[in-house]
Amino acid sequence: MLLDAGEAEMPKITDNRLAHIDPDAHADGDEHARRQAIKQTRARRRCKISTASAAVGVTLLVPIWAATEYRNAGGRPTRGLSQNSGIPRVWDIWIVYPFLAYALITAGHGWFVYGRKPISESEIKREINPQADDHRPSDPYIPVRSFSVLRIGP
Repeated sequence: MLLDAGEAEMPKITDNRLAHIDPDAHADGDEHARRQAIKQTRARRRCKISTASAAVGVTLLVPIWAATEYRNAGGRPTRGLSQNSGIPRVWDIWIVYPFLAYALITAGHGWFVYGRKPISESEIKREINPQADDHRPSDPYIPVRSFSVLRIGP
């Protein structure tokens, strides 16, 4: 087919599918898997960026803490660390709190990205049709086993 200048050939669509795609292929499943892979890749990148930014934040915060505590305590911490920053030669330990916050947030983010497994097709089918599952009652309010009360005495 010859095209005039400025025209583009459109792919033929048959039965709501492109002609060059195998009609027996599961395009919806492949496309869904591709979208899930892209989503997971983006989540992993965000997790790596957030971990790196937390490391940079802590790395910048520690020298600031050390400089202010050196000035406030009148020198190096010869008597250790404490919650009270008014004692000479004792540094306040407030640096632990932002460090723990960064660590917990980064660990939680990492667990959500790397620790959780994707939802399987069998789990989706179980939620759609709970009656098909043998060991699960169809109504969650009806107990699987009923117990009777044994009455002893008059």
